Amino acid sequence: MATKPKKKTIRSIPQERTPMPEQEPLVRAKNFEEVALGYRVEEALVEAERCLQCADEPCVRGCPVGIDIPGFIRKITEKHYHGAYDIITDTNLLPSVCGRVCPQENQCEGVCTVGQPDTRLEPVAIGRLERFIGDTAIREGWANVPYIEPNGLRVGIVGAGPAGLACAADMAKAGCEVVVYEAFHQPGGVLKYGIPDFRLPNDKVDAEIRKVEALGVRFECNTLVGRLFTIEQMRAEMGFDAVFIGTGAGYPSFMGIPGESLNGVLSANELLTRCNLLRARDFPNFDTPLQPGNHVAVIGAGNTAMDALRVSLRLGAESVHCIYRRSKTEAPARAEEIHHAEQEGVDFNWLTSPIEILADAQGGVRGLRCVRMELGEPDASGRRKPVPVPGSEFEFECDMVVFAIGTNANPILGQTCKLALDKRGYIATDDSLATSIVGVWAGGDIVTGAATVIRAMGAGRQAARAMKAWLGLRDSDAVYEGDAADTLFGIHRAEHGPARVRLA
Repeated sequence: MATKPKKKTIRSIPQERTPMPEQEPLVRAKNFEEVALGYRVEEALVEAERCLQCADEPCVRGCPVGIDIPGFIRKITEKHYHGAYDIITDTNLLPSVCGRVCPQENQCEGVCTVGQPDTRLEPVAIGRLERFIGDTAIREGWANVPYIEPNGLRVGIVGAGPAGLACAADMAKAGCEVVVYEAFHQPGGVLKYGIPDFRLPNDKVDAEIRKVEALGVRFECNTLVGRLFTIEQMRAEMGFDAVFIGTGAGYPSFMGIPGESLNGVLSANELLTRCNLLRARDFPNFDTPLQPGNHVAVIGAGNTAMDALRVSLRLGAESVHCIYRRSKTEAPARAEEIHHAEQEGVDFNWLTSPIEILADAQGGVRGLRCVRMELGEPDASGRRKPVPVPGSEFEFECDMVVFAIGTNANPILGQTCKLALDKRGYIATDDSLATSIVGVWAGGDIVTGAATVIRAMGAGRQAARAMKAWLGLRDSDAVYEGDAADTLFGIHRAEHGPARVRLA
């Protein structure tokens, strides 16, 4: 008779979080190879044993796409790695990507029972375990392609970033013909142009996009919707029964201080796109114009700023400075990213705000004039408001200034179609992510402003659920559920569109 497994407790699990091997800081600061090297099998097994398999599953609620986290970790402890992959990909086809770039500390790991203050332990390394499974799947060539019965419906997706990819995958699984239009020459969105290889290797992104393609999703790149055709034309003339917009928010912000038009001033988006997607870092093999600075100042302290700082080091800068008007405590970047930047030699100037970019005789940058700041009362964001310290102005030398202070919505769609926008210029939606145009949904950064990869993916899945309901797509299980007053054959009476039910 088989014995029942002994229940885990806080005291019985491994107390220390399993460390992940990394490149040495001074070595990695001179290359674009991945910093964190990932778990080996032995390390993944030890870390998986730290999961308590909580009955209430707070980590699942903390995941924007609802991955069955205890389920896939349990499969790891059983050494059933393909089974773990099956569980993850039921809701997320990009585990290798998300395991690397999701801010797990603020999501699944942030609510992990093991990591609560009263335990004095670090949470289970959920992201590292997800990456382990995703990388194993790529290495072994695993791809879960379910049987898909075509339903005759066509869905158009605008933008091949995280939101668009998630929505495309769910709609393809539902049997729709899905076409994704991407303005750049490669799909991936911010995963390709915004995140450097040392954090997210392009080959991992490409491998997981191929799994989306395996579902029948077709990508049309070099296609700028709003110029070649409009959203209205997609619905009225191009035969799309529903459309999802996931174009992101990549329009850079600047401060409006003197000197922003000088040569040597650029946005972080421009720097990263040239380096990552256009491969300026591989000059002269790729003939992409980019003149890296010798002394670089990056304004901002979010994850994008950390990427710009660390890219500048790898491009050969002698000194790289982070300029941020608040303290380290208020910095929006992940603690891990700040730590890595410090290790690699970035000079952090906390409580410092630029007031002017100084010009040399040739119209380039020669320096930055700044003012010291102190923290006052909390502002609308909940963080203490930075206030200039009188008489604290100073200058330091630099020849390149990079702005990484946030992004805005690209205005092209708002200018070329009748989509309602909010006061910030982002697409306005209801709670289901439906826009003002019938049959059109939107999600991700184009709705919320800049957020995380996984939240964009969560929005793509949320929109897909609403689109399927509107199109009348339901699995057979829903049809045979008991009807309430507001349902008919398992379908909510408020849902409209042709009733198409897959009877599998």
